[in-house]
Amino acid sequence: MEFRILANTSAAAPAASGPEGSRRDFMFLATGAGLAVGAAAAAWPLVSSMAPDAETIAAGAPIEVDLTPIQDGQIVNVFWRGKLIFVRKLTDKELTDMKAVPLSAMIDPAAFTTRVKNGHDQWLVVYGNCTHLGCVPIGHQGNFEGWACPCHGSQFDAVGRVRHGPAPINLPIPPYAFQTDTKIRIGEGGKEAA
Repeated sequence: MEFRILANTSAAAPAASGPEGSRRDFMFLATGAGLAVGAAAAAWPLVSSMAPDAETIAAGAPIEVDLTPIQDGQIVNVFWRGKLIFVRKLTDKELTDMKAVPLSAMIDPAAFTTRVKNGHDQWLVVYGNCTHLGCVPIGHQGNFEGWACPCHGSQFDAVGRVRHGPAPINLPIPPYAFQTDTKIRIGEGGKEAA
């Protein structure tokens, strides 16, 4: 039997310095970057699935209405967010008559100035459904030069104020703003008013 003495291997090998250390650091950084890119790539479909689709965005997007072709007394129907909107150009007679109506003669009192935009008195923009049960009132009908609901008999004046029930409130005003004197944008530019 032969015994050999082996060298003491308990001492640690000297630390790699130089190219080995920089290679290891590079591998850690590359691995971390790869994991970050992979996590972002995996999360992207999840995040994008939470965003509304194009049809939903379009359904609530503001719309622009060109007022140029609308004649005095004419009512134009447009749709925003699936709801009917009346855009009406008031005649000089309607302007004079509507400004003179006393608040005591109304079911839901509202001054003329609260129904139109300052400086654009001849333009009325209102939702086109009766505030009683949602029927569509007919323009230039009834006793008040405005709209009359064929279903239950409600009547509104030329600026959408309810003058004869059963409708309890005026035709609501959607949010809108004048972009120019001949163009409005429905869906932005102010709070909704009643």
